[in-house]
Amino acid sequence: MKAKTFDRKFDSGAKIIDQLDLNKARRIGADAKRVNVDFPAWMVDSLDREARRLGVTRQSLIKLWLADKLGQAATASKL
Repeated sequence: MKAKTFDRKFDSGAKIIDQLDLNKARRIGADAKRVNVDFPAWMVDSLDREARRLGVTRQSLIKLWLADKLGQAATASKL
């Protein structure tokens, strides 16, 4: 199917999911990149306590907090 035909179907609200190969679908910019960050022991202990309290891993907690802070920064920069 040509892109114009696909776009026309999508814009008209037609069902297009059957036209997609979802096994190859991916989110742009969602590829993981590894970074190493050194934290003082007291900070790791505090992160672990908070992660346990919330029932998430330390890594998930750090990602949540960073995403929240980056979202706030993006919103503030639009003002």
